[in-house]
Amino acid sequence: MTIPTSILDALARADASWRPLLVQGLEAMMAATPDYLPQLASDQYLPTEQRLFAAFALPLQQVRYVLVGEGPYPRAESATGVCFMDGAVGSLWSNEEGGGLSKPVNKATSLRNFMKMLLVADGQLSLENTAGEAMAAVSARARSGAGSHIQTLADMQQKLTEQGFLLLNASLVFRSHVAPAKDAKAWLPFFETVMAGLAAQASTTPTMILWGKIAELLSKLPVMKEFPQIAAEHPYNLSFIGNRDMHQLFKPMELLKS
Repeated sequence: MTIPTSILDALARADASWRPLLVQGLEAMMAATPDYLPQLASDQYLPTEQRLFAAFALPLQQVRYVLVGEGPYPRAESATGVCFMDGAVGSLWSNEEGGGLSKPVNKATSLRNFMKMLLVADGQLSLENTAGEAMAAVSARARSGAGSHIQTLADMQQKLTEQGFLLLNASLVFRSHVAPAKDAKAWLPFFETVMAGLAAQASTTPTMILWGKIAELLSKLPVMKEFPQIAAEHPYNLSFIGNRDMHQLFKPMELLKS
C-alpha cells in the first residue's frame, strides 16, 4: 500500500527542510501498521484544512526545543496542527471590568495554566493567589500597555517560534471515536523516525519538553536518548502552575513581554 495522496498533500504546510524526514516517518508508519494511514485518510479527524504537519513550519535547523503535548484540541476551531496553540483564542486578556484572562483562554485549561505559570515564574503573580483581584490587576496592566505585555495567542506563538520551539503533539490527529492513546501509538514510528533525523541533522541538539502521560511514553523510545529531556505534568493539572522546572526553563525567555 502507498501513502494516501491527501496525507502527502498536507506536507505542503511543512518547511521544505522537514519534508524528506516526514515522508520517511510516514513510510515507517506504513511498515508498522499498513492500514492505519489509508483508514485515517477516509475518516474524519482534526486538525482540518490540511494542517496535519503545520507544526513543522519552523525550519529544521532553527529548532532548539521540541515541546510535545498529547494531541490536537478536540474542537475544529481550536485544533491548528500546532501543539497547544488554540485557534479559537485571539486576545489573551479579558476586556471586561475586573476580568483576568480572556474567556477563550480560560476555556482552554492547559493554556490558562501555562499563562499563570509564566506569570508566577515572572513574579507578576504569587503562587498562592493566581485568580480574582490579583489576576485582574495583571490583566489591566497588560491591556494598558504599561507592562509591555503581548496581547494575543498569535504573539505567544511567534515568541515561542523565535525561541526555536517545535510545537508538536504526540498524536498528530484527534478523532472523537478513537482513544487518543491508540492514535498516539500509531504515530510512534513516525515520531521516532523524524526525531532520529532531527538528532542527526540539527546543529545543536534540541531539548525535549514532555508534557503529560502520552508524551511520557515517548521518553521510552530509544531515539530519546539522543536528547536532553525535561518532563512535567500536563498543563491541565493545576500543579503545573507551580512546577519549578518549568519556571526555570521559561522565565529567561520572557514570553509574555512584547
